[in-house]
Amino acid sequence: MPLPDRRDLIADAAITTVATAGLRGLTHRAVDTAAGLPAGSTSYYFRTRSALISACYLRLAELTVADVDRWEAEHGGPDPDSVAEALAALLHHWLTVGRNRQLARFELSLEATRRPELRADLETAGLAARSRATTLLAALGAPHPAQAADLLVAWTDGLLYDRLAGASAASRPAPDVTELTPVIRRMLAAVLAA
Repeated sequence: MPLPDRRDLIADAAITTVATAGLRGLTHRAVDTAAGLPAGSTSYYFRTRSALISACYLRLAELTVADVDRWEAEHGGPDPDSVAEALAALLHHWLTVGRNRQLARFELSLEATRRPELRADLETAGLAARSRATTLLAALGAPHPAQAADLLVAWTDGLLYDRLAGASAASRPAPDVTELTPVIRRMLAAVLAA
């Protein structure tokens, strides 16, 4: 597996920093340390904190699309049952191994609501997920795939938020794939009928 380029390495370290320390902990120095790079490396590639935050949005979108591609290749088929199994595996991954990325995404999304200059990169990242969902739901025969995609993405985000940051997130274990699959089947049936 090739080594990530320096910009990706820095963006990945910034995402981890946001997930573990929040946006207050996101400094160029903290990212240099997290990435194992010499002091000043992050500021060389991303001069401002806003540029570093934008790099996080774009990297998160890229990683999300890569996750979806991988799970589609491993599990996805053109039928709702295969898609439900693939989405269950993907959500389980995001609730466990990919937990930090999702926490960082939520933190960064809230920041964009307060800082309009960051909004465009958040919207670009979100459109990538909705575009993939629209294509998938169109292939499954949704009469209004874009509307169905909005519902599916909102539901997925709600489930992730509830299980990662909601009031009882710390006391509940992440659901396993066998718990997620029937719930996702019901959600898919609902969005396909919308």
